[in-house]
Amino acid sequence: MAVTVETLEKLERKITLTLPVSAIAAEVDVRLKRVARQVKMDGFRPGKVPMNVVAQRYGYSTQMEVMNDKVGEAFNSAIQEAQLRVAGQPRINEKEGAPEGEMHFDAIFEVYPEVKLGELSAVTVEKVSAEVTDAAIDKTIDILRKQRRTFAQRPADGAAQDSDRVTIDFEGKIDGEPFQGGKAEDFQFLLGEGQMLKEFEDAVRGMKAGESKTFPLSFPADYHGKDVAGKQSDFLVTLKKVEVANMPDVTDELAKSLGVADATVAGLRADIKNNLEREVKFRLLGRNKQAALDALASQAELDLPNASVQAELERMVEGARADLKARGIKDADKAPIPDDVFRPQAEKRVRMGLVVADLVRANNLQATAEQIKAHIEELASSYEKPADVVRWYYSDMSRLGEVEAVVIENNVTDFILSKAKVTDKAVSFDELMGQS
Repeated sequence: MAVTVETLEKLERKITLTLPVSAIAAEVDVRLKRVARQVKMDGFRPGKVPMNVVAQRYGYSTQMEVMNDKVGEAFNSAIQEAQLRVAGQPRINEKEGAPEGEMHFDAIFEVYPEVKLGELSAVTVEKVSAEVTDAAIDKTIDILRKQRRTFAQRPADGAAQDSDRVTIDFEGKIDGEPFQGGKAEDFQFLLGEGQMLKEFEDAVRGMKAGESKTFPLSFPADYHGKDVAGKQSDFLVTLKKVEVANMPDVTDELAKSLGVADATVAGLRADIKNNLEREVKFRLLGRNKQAALDALASQAELDLPNASVQAELERMVEGARADLKARGIKDADKAPIPDDVFRPQAEKRVRMGLVVADLVRANNLQATAEQIKAHIEELASSYEKPADVVRWYYSDMSRLGEVEAVVIENNVTDFILSKAKVTDKAVSFDELMGQS
């Protein structure tokens, strides 16, 4: 088999494959004889069907099968000989005008690019740090208390205040006409917690049970209800009930109700601190990892294989359709989603993947079995039965593969930070967790 490799443009290559017709014919004959021994046809005993009848029925499909196999074998052999790393699937077409006794094919494909990594010592990476403060622990305890609050009706002359649970009837109109979703009876919400638009809450605040009020309300332009977004409305609201929230005190009893092993206030605070520190660690790791990877990618020079970008685009579009389906959107699997919506993100993912893979190969940063085990055990430590979680990870190769990918990224991050110029920045707990 003669092999020639041409460079078309950037990452695109073409290999010309030559196959002897005799080799194809011989393999077709072997396979048809195998079929003849197994095929069943009316009027013939098993294994006694004449070859000409077998060839008439199965000859074309067998010929195509052999051609595909032989061309695939020839292509694989050629790229191994040429030491090419192929990105995506090749486009293979038969060429006309081949000499008698031969078949020629053109295989056009892309190869993975040469990655030129920049000098990491010239890169600056901002590394953030954060601590779990007493204020963060207090805020978490308040959240737990809110989850266990009870409500008692206010006296008849008690005005509605923030944190109260109110029960109301309301009806909204736009230009004097009711609109869909603008009316409800015995509707409950917690005042001052952002469950309703600010103008609505401002109007209800200070009202007493039995009172009614009409007030104007402007729907924001980006309101989720498109029919009313950006429009001016008038609401009539009647306050039917006001209930004051009773928060449980921070006591040993609260700690016990939360299932803390050391059922004391000190034990509760220590348990919360451990959980928050674990979450902070992973948040910091994720944020610093992204900063390091972005710095690495910014210094690299490479061309992106269109095949890899297209494959990533297809995965992202399918993921978007699956998300729409999970939300109950009808015919989500047929939803028209333009490629351009995800193209920048797809290109960034492919670029990052190629750069990281090159750095891993060049610096032997693969995940070791010990690192994978340690990471799984750390993930499992926050569960009630860590051993079960560890077994769950090791029982599935795809889950192990996900852990391995994370460990490799951690290795890459550590490598980049060891080479780059690192500036340290302390951030607050709320900033790190994305809280206001």
